[in-house]
Amino acid sequence: MTRARLGLFGGTFDPPHFGHVAALRAAAATGRFDRIEVTVAGNPYLKRATTEIHPATLRFAMAEAAFGGLALVEVSDREIRREGPSYTIDTVRELLETCDEVDVIMGADLLEQIDSWHEASELRALVQLGVVPRPGGSGRVPPGWRAYEIEMEPVDLSSSFIREVAKTPENLRNFVPEDVIPLYEGFRG
Repeated sequence: MTRARLGLFGGTFDPPHFGHVAALRAAAATGRFDRIEVTVAGNPYLKRATTEIHPATLRFAMAEAAFGGLALVEVSDREIRREGPSYTIDTVRELLETCDEVDVIMGADLLEQIDSWHEASELRALVQLGVVPRPGGSGRVPPGWRAYEIEMEPVDLSSSFIREVAKTPENLRNFVPEDVIPLYEGFRG
């Protein structure tokens, strides 16, 4: 019997950008996954306290536009449908009801904060980390976490940087997939 292995790539995706696309392509190319789920955070408790974010429905539509055509990738709204803060541990528990293994795909810049995530000790016991190289991160895996590197050229790009540039098609073409531009540029909420 084969084991179903899923890669979980969660985030705010405000907006999704070429760095996210590169990470997903690199993860798919590893051959480790039967499927990769991109989960759009409904209520990203770690970000909401520090920055204003776009509505979840817009971020979901942008993620579908950016990632929907990528090999192995499915974009999910499971955290948007769930009430309360978006916790990775809750998503992992749901996914383990229908698959055998879940690896959390994440940027190396997030490793330093993973021990502060909600129920981190439980999460540590349930998953492996697929670490994507990112500028600004030490790349050091905290003790007790099982991890491996997903090989790719680091992309020095962030959603927070993109939110600072003027929302014109000319600017955005350098940072986000073409199908994301009208959604992101057109939002005036």
